[in-house]
Amino acid sequence: MSGLCGWIGYGATTAENRQIVERMAGPLARFDGSGVQALAWGGSALAVAASGDSAHLYQKEGLLVAVWGRVRFMDSRLAQLAQAEGVAKALADGWREGGETVLPLLEGAYDLCILDEAAGEAVLAVDRMGTQPLSYTLSGDGLVFGSSADAVILHPLAIPEIDPQGLYNYLYFHMVPGPDTIYTGQKRLLPGEYLVFRKGRAETKKHWEMQFLEGQKRPFDELKQEFLRLLRSSVSEAASDQEVGAFLSGGTDSSTIAGILGEVGGRPARTYSIGFEADGYDEMEYARIAARHFSTEHHEYYVTPDDVVAAIPQIAGIFDQPFGNASAVPAFYCARMARADGLNRILGGDGGDELFGGNERYAKQHIFSLYQRIPSLLRKGVLEPAVFGMPGGQRVSLVRKARSYIEQASVPMPARTETYNLLDRYGHGEVFTREFLATVDPGQPLSHLNETYRQAHAQSLINQMLALDLKFTLADNDLPKVVKACELAGMEAAFPFLNNEMVAFSARLAPELKLKGTKLRYFFKEALRDFLPDEIITKQKHGFGLPFGVWLQNHKPLQELAADSLNGLKSRNIVRAEFIDRLLGQHLAEHAGYHGTMVWVLMMLEQWFRQH
Repeated sequence: MSGLCGWIGYGATTAENRQIVERMAGPLARFDGSGVQALAWGGSALAVAASGDSAHLYQKEGLLVAVWGRVRFMDSRLAQLAQAEGVAKALADGWREGGETVLPLLEGAYDLCILDEAAGEAVLAVDRMGTQPLSYTLSGDGLVFGSSADAVILHPLAIPEIDPQGLYNYLYFHMVPGPDTIYTGQKRLLPGEYLVFRKGRAETKKHWEMQFLEGQKRPFDELKQEFLRLLRSSVSEAASDQEVGAFLSGGTDSSTIAGILGEVGGRPARTYSIGFEADGYDEMEYARIAARHFSTEHHEYYVTPDDVVAAIPQIAGIFDQPFGNASAVPAFYCARMARADGLNRILGGDGGDELFGGNERYAKQHIFSLYQRIPSLLRKGVLEPAVFGMPGGQRVSLVRKARSYIEQASVPMPARTETYNLLDRYGHGEVFTREFLATVDPGQPLSHLNETYRQAHAQSLINQMLALDLKFTLADNDLPKVVKACELAGMEAAFPFLNNEMVAFSARLAPELKLKGTKLRYFFKEALRDFLPDEIITKQKHGFGLPFGVWLQNHKPLQELAADSLNGLKSRNIVRAEFIDRLLGQHLAEHAGYHGTMVWVLMMLEQWFRQH
């Protein structure tokens, strides 16, 4: 494992701290490989390790800086210094001059640690999008941190106790949303967040937040030219003059990245696509349309049920906490193709939906929001009594649809986005054991959603939803999916849409240019109408969805792995055995595609337990 890890603590004397450092450097070296830096001062001790090709270390005159990832400086002087003397040295100079004010000047995908003896403090930070995670736990007067939860729990001072609330949140969201982790007492920094640690106390702050500027009006052609310029510069920056490839699902985001990559690279882009032999899931033809249109050097692979069986334990093992997004499997096989071609980095289109309004639920929630514009007196006094009071209305299709619409439209945001949540549909009392439920708060997931939604710096519904998705869909789900799947394949992932300038551009874009009525990503598609093939502009969104439920009906090894995993989960006293039996029997027989999602989520939970 490569990454950034460390331990910070306090002893009574310099000699005691020296002994602490020597003892702690051993475990750090074991779980992080190389690059260990150890310091012992009068008031504090630190052992930090940064390893891998993206590690940067600096230590001089009571200051230690450790950075892992790709970091750039928006300040021209610091950028020149970084090029001449290294990223860590430039960051150290910026810290000496301005302290915490240097953090907003950073861009890229990174996590970092700064230990300042003179100030008596340590600082941890992650990038604006949360691309590079950083977990931490307080232990006595010390702070243990790492770029994965696994690194933290391996430390002798950490207590690797599973948090029941983390398990509940996993089954609700199919991942564990930050700042929480699967371990009790362990947290992780949110996107754009940093932590200041002084004398055994930790405080988190923001060095960046998404600020939507909704009142700006600019000519469309002017916006289009800026957007195209930013696309070229962000793809060029992500490629960094290396031999890179690009994921190609055939959607607007990946097709755009592939086309721009060929343009800025001066040669056909290397593109990689995954297909499935399953009706309704295979999007390969759209990938081929894009590949032909941009004359890419195209590579394809059809994932089979046997591939899924082989990948499941590996996928469960590479994630540092339970992760239930089945698209990690095709992402892994796609990245593995690129690695076999000798590439080390692959570009993904992740972030495009969350910046420019590309998810179907944005249009759906817009339709529901229209109901709230009807005066309350008319809604409550006329419409609802008429629709719900009609005798025999349940037998009339139009009335049933009207009732369903009103019921959903009456749910406040953001809870309305979870109307079809699987766990809510089953009922947590049906899924979990009584003993487990006694240890958790079933209302916490919605409280978490509400808190994030309220903190959005936006007035329009579309931007409020985008802010929510930048956290829950992108930082907590899609980015870890791609980053860890690529790591398993020996690849590095980069995301051109998450370039600082591109994110700032999207924040200035008028809400109606993201969602025009029910037209998704209106500006994005219109700006690229002469660049992308028409078939891709008009296609329905799909991506690399895995036909797990379909294959589960007929593929015996997959059935055996799922049954073995879920039966093993019974002994953990988390999920009711009766629910598991009903899920594998009655529910799957009724609708394999729908209920197969819960089978996958539970299977990956048990597989995570076994791998960890």
